[in-house]
Amino acid sequence: MIRRPFRLTTLRTAALLLASALLAGCASPHYLQLDPQRTAAVPASGSGQAITVMAVDDRDGEVIGTRSGSAMATSTITVSAHELVPRLQREAERAVREMGFSPTTEPAEGRPSLTLTLLHLGYERGESRPVIDEARLEAVFEARAVNGGNTYTGTYTSRRTQSYALRPDRDTNARMLNDLLSDGLDRAFRDPELGQLLAR
Repeated sequence: MIRRPFRLTTLRTAALLLASALLAGCASPHYLQLDPQRTAAVPASGSGQAITVMAVDDRDGEVIGTRSGSAMATSTITVSAHELVPRLQREAERAVREMGFSPTTEPAEGRPSLTLTLLHLGYERGESRPVIDEARLEAVFEARAVNGGNTYTGTYTSRRTQSYALRPDRDTNARMLNDLLSDGLDRAFRDPELGQLLAR
C-alpha cells in the first residue's frame, strides 16, 4: 500500500524529467561547423595564369534561422563566417586550379580575379502537416570574375525542402546544409563564363 504511491510518484517525476529534457533539446541552439565540398567537374580554360581568388561572407548575420520556425525561438541555428569562409576559400582555389589557373590570395594590379560571395544562407520551417513537418533551406552564391576592363557576375541559388517526423538534430542539419552549399558551389563553378573571362 505504501510502495504503489511512491512508485507512481517516481514514475511521474521521471516522465516530467524526460519531457523537460526533450523540450530543452528542442529549444537548444545549434552552432554548426560546415565543410561544403564541390563535386562537379569544372570546364578547363586556363593555361597556368595567376588568378587572385577571394571568398567572402556577405550575409546579414550568422543566425540562419530557428529549428522551430519561430523568429522569437531560442532554438537558433548559427553558422559562423569565421569558420565557413576558409572552407569556401579552399573550394574556390581548388576549382580555379582545376580550371587550369594558378590561384593566389595576393592581389596585383592587372591580375585577373575571382570573388566568391555567400549572399544568403537560410533555414525556415515549411508546411506543417499531421505528424510531418518540413525544413526549407536556401543558399545564394555570387561569383564575380574580373579581367582587365571586363567583368562577369553570376548568381547561383540552391534550395532544398526536407520532410521529417522528428526534428533534425545537429548532425542532420549540418549534413543538409553541407549538401546545400556543395550544390551551390557546383552551380557556380560549372559556369563556363567564369573561366572564359579569366582566360582572356
